[in-house]
Amino acid sequence: MNPPDILELKKIVGEENLRDSKADLYVYGADASVYEGKAFVVVKPRTIPAVQELMAYADKNSIPVIPRGSGSGMCGQTVPVKGGIVLDMKGLNRILEVNVNDAYCRVEPGVVDDDLNRALSPHGFFYPPTPASSRIATIGGEIGNNASGTRSVKYGAARDSVLGMKVVLANGDCVNLGSRTRVASSGYPLERLMIGSEGTLAVIVEATLKFVPLPKFRCMGIANFNKLEQAGDAISEIIASGCSPSMLELIDKVAITAVNQSMNLGLPDVEAILLFEADGMVMEAVDFEIEKAREICAAHQGSGIEVSYDAKERERIFAGRKKLFPALSRYREYLASTSLADDMAVPFSRMADTARKIHETADKHGIIMTAYGHCGAGCMHTKILMDTTKGAQWEAAREAIAEIYEHVRSVDGTTSAEHGIGMSKAPAFKQEKHDLLDLMRSVKKAFDPKGILNPGKLMDAPDDWMSAARLRYVTQEGKDA
Repeated sequence: MNPPDILELKKIVGEENLRDSKADLYVYGADASVYEGKAFVVVKPRTIPAVQELMAYADKNSIPVIPRGSGSGMCGQTVPVKGGIVLDMKGLNRILEVNVNDAYCRVEPGVVDDDLNRALSPHGFFYPPTPASSRIATIGGEIGNNASGTRSVKYGAARDSVLGMKVVLANGDCVNLGSRTRVASSGYPLERLMIGSEGTLAVIVEATLKFVPLPKFRCMGIANFNKLEQAGDAISEIIASGCSPSMLELIDKVAITAVNQSMNLGLPDVEAILLFEADGMVMEAVDFEIEKAREICAAHQGSGIEVSYDAKERERIFAGRKKLFPALSRYREYLASTSLADDMAVPFSRMADTARKIHETADKHGIIMTAYGHCGAGCMHTKILMDTTKGAQWEAAREAIAEIYEHVRSVDGTTSAEHGIGMSKAPAFKQEKHDLLDLMRSVKKAFDPKGILNPGKLMDAPDDWMSAARLRYVTQEGKDA
């Protein structure tokens, strides 16, 4: 791949919006994954015409372009594995319109999720995907990965909130996809292709999003289970009952231990905890949902069941789940929490045995893995806790991941629920979608004939995640793990 002409890029974005120092390239060479690479240069466009000029220049000269938001992705989506230009989209960060009458807003891709919700709140609305990283996650990144969050069980993922978008193609052309209406039946829904495409098809420069009313009432509950299977049965029955929880979260024993050690919460020594929430405009409806969930938890030997409408009490109940990811990093002094097989989706009825499989596989390979997540949406999260200075631990992780994803496929699950594929989940993704890979490559070629947009990701990532890019950890022998 060809290096860019720095002077030409400065003419397009201005000298103040270009970075090529070693320090900047190091920072932009990694995201929240285990990988790192090195770009030729980082540019921060402030306008759509600047993005168009940059793409036209890169396309003409066959230079890779990696669109990037806040870099909070966990699978290596924005790591520049083939050099190129990192396109920092945080400079396009305006909320262009909040249309209350038609219940949509138009935003630039660099708008941060929490900032958007702060702007919508005075109007009585919110944008529901809201991942755990919402204080830094950008809308463009959320769309690129089809992100979701704790309330996805009721409100869905990013794809369920996107009406349309404006994108810049690889050759610099700017096109409008989708619409501003809730229904549309006009040809191929190309905007849907962009959702979850991880920057491999086009650069999102504007998004039209629908929002929903802020509920007047919220009630949260907690139930403890001595066995994972009991929690799994409760999950399935809550969903099958016709109950519509706004949150249904599973926390396993490893996660419980982590948050107790980190936050001294005094959570019980059980195999699983379920958090459940209902919201709505009428308290009686919320009461019905909460009571139904409480009855089901109790019927499956749930204990210590508490529910509360009080905001402070809800914050206390949710505290462990909210701080779980950083807590895992402190689980044991010499262990690091790594994002490798960090999420998957399975049918509701297979949540418990998938969690059990994760624990058994971890024990077999001498590592520690946690199982938690948005169980009401079938989303399972896991983090691998291991000594990253030992090459043998990386090999154990590789074998464990392969076994877990084999189990996920065997129960009709899918490789990723909301964190995307990038590089770390590419091997499992390719096995799951083996009969569609050539079709996906044909779609990419139609949008990006020269293959300059975020190369080396998704179906084009290496078959072995450990060879996908340089790992950010070193073994005791001083070699890359």
